[in-house]
Amino acid sequence: MDYKKLAEDILENVGGSANIVGLTHCATRLRFNLRDETAAQTEAVKKLKGVMGAVKSGGQYQVIIGSDVSHVYKELQALGNFNGDGAKASKDSRSIGARLIDTLSGIFTPILPAITGAGMLKAVLALLVAFHWVDNTSTTYQILNFMGDAAFYFLPILLADSAARKFGCNTYLAMMLGGILLHPNFVSLVSAASGSDMALTVFGLPVYKATYSSSVVPIILTVWLMSYVEPVADRLSPKPVRFFVKPLIITIVTGIASLCVIGPAGYIIGNGIASVLTAIDTYCSWLVPGIIGLASPLLVMTGTHYGLVPVGINNRMTLGYDSFVNPGMLASNVAQGGAALAVTLRTKKQDVKAMATSAGITAVCGITEPALYGVTLKYRSALYSTMAAGGIAGVFLGFMKVRTYAGGSPGFLVLPGYIGGDSLNNFYFGAAGAVLAVILGFIFSFITFRENGSEDNTTKEETAEANRDTQNTSQNGSSPADSSAPAALSAVHAPVNGRAVALKEVNDAAFSQEVLGQGVAVIPSDGHIVSPVNGTVVTIFDTLHAIGLKSDDGIEVLIHVGLDTVKLGGKHFTSRAASGDRVTVGSPLVDVDIEKLKEEGYDVITPVIISNTYEFGDVLGLTGQEVKAGDSLIKVVK
Repeated sequence: MDYKKLAEDILENVGGSANIVGLTHCATRLRFNLRDETAAQTEAVKKLKGVMGAVKSGGQYQVIIGSDVSHVYKELQALGNFNGDGAKASKDSRSIGARLIDTLSGIFTPILPAITGAGMLKAVLALLVAFHWVDNTSTTYQILNFMGDAAFYFLPILLADSAARKFGCNTYLAMMLGGILLHPNFVSLVSAASGSDMALTVFGLPVYKATYSSSVVPIILTVWLMSYVEPVADRLSPKPVRFFVKPLIITIVTGIASLCVIGPAGYIIGNGIASVLTAIDTYCSWLVPGIIGLASPLLVMTGTHYGLVPVGINNRMTLGYDSFVNPGMLASNVAQGGAALAVTLRTKKQDVKAMATSAGITAVCGITEPALYGVTLKYRSALYSTMAAGGIAGVFLGFMKVRTYAGGSPGFLVLPGYIGGDSLNNFYFGAAGAVLAVILGFIFSFITFRENGSEDNTTKEETAEANRDTQNTSQNGSSPADSSAPAALSAVHAPVNGRAVALKEVNDAAFSQEVLGQGVAVIPSDGHIVSPVNGTVVTIFDTLHAIGLKSDDGIEVLIHVGLDTVKLGGKHFTSRAASGDRVTVGSPLVDVDIEKLKEEGYDVITPVIISNTYEFGDVLGLTGQEVKAGDSLIKVVK
């Protein structure tokens, strides 16, 4: 692969250097912060050789590369320093949730190699001790142990660097603040004062008796505060002595605030999170790993799985183990590997067979993007199999209270990290859960796989076009008996007037990648949403932006009016039906002021999804033309 050429092409298609505010990368994807995301040519990016996909999620524009991502990142950085200190967008109009995910991802992604390497070293060391290859009293053990501990003990300093880059302030001053929290003299003072009446104060202000080694939240909050103190210090410092005065102000103000207020608050928050999760672990241990095991493919697809990283790290640093994030993602990752390997055996296409084999092996080792984008999103049965197997195995791991004591990308290679406690039972149950996930993912995918169920867009569009040609021939006088159209067709009608387009034109990966099911989207010309089927209204969301229906012949339809319109809370929407209502084609469901939505900056494109696609032979959509409410829009082949 020509990494330099790929980097140049990506740079051109994301809007050029001037459009890039910041750039990081994780194990498989480039993560851009763009000034104007609309300037990015997403379809062109996806077509580049070496690019597996592109999504907008969590406030970032993400380009999925795979295992070669670090090489492409290096070439991009050679074209321009896109991750320099102080890089900030002029205005951030994203939601709080999007900004939070972007912030956490930006802080934790750069340090993943350090904590992954340290975690794997601890896992290998645990394996060496368990099999009596290394004595835990030997100097070899002691040296390897502190080598593995280093990244975690000094985690506040690592996080200080990445947080400073994310918040746009001086990285070296930030790392110094991390050093203050870890200084041996401070640790000694806290140790001496703990359990006694000895007070710790600085200028009369009380210092909380806490130590911050291996902590997560305190340093992030400290550097966040520093990002506001630094520009004030810059303005207050006389120009002739700014070089000396500015860092002095930052150190005194932020350092004292960190020891007296910010650090304690972060310490309490971190322990509070751990306490809540401990309670869940005590009373409902299976719940969180089961949910994570089920939902991980969707989280990975959107890049939001990195929002779970701080939770897992915080658990290991406060509790000594993680029984939620890593076990749940372990179940999902290896299940996806099993599902992909099943495709290897079932497919007759040599290119798919090669992709599924390599992607499956990579997935069971902990990296799932090649399997996700190369296999399971193309073959929906494999995706559903992954989610089912991951959920079941996650419940098993949670029920058995399996814990991981070291980090790393969740897969078979990190199973030694499950060695801990008084026996090897935790490791055995962890390995059993991983094997269970692989087997279930393989079996489910093997049974449900259909070659003609491929979600390849070109094939699907050609099939739909052939079906329309058949229908047109029939209408022009040929006998239906002579038609090659598939038998047992059910129609889903247009729910609104407008232009029908393919789902790939929807600027939301959950729809464009057909994660929620196959279907068609309509760009509405008015706001009168009507029933596309004869059946029952299953649900109308309180926000009225989405309606779920079930037809008399078992087709489950989701109508999603606009993108991100849930944020409106029902504003500009008027309900014309209720959950449980009996409807026929054309029955009013919801009225929406389309123009108001446009004025507020919302994309009004309306996906019409067959949410139980997997139950049918094929879903054929009419696209590329104007439709009226009640026109035949989708043909479902039983």
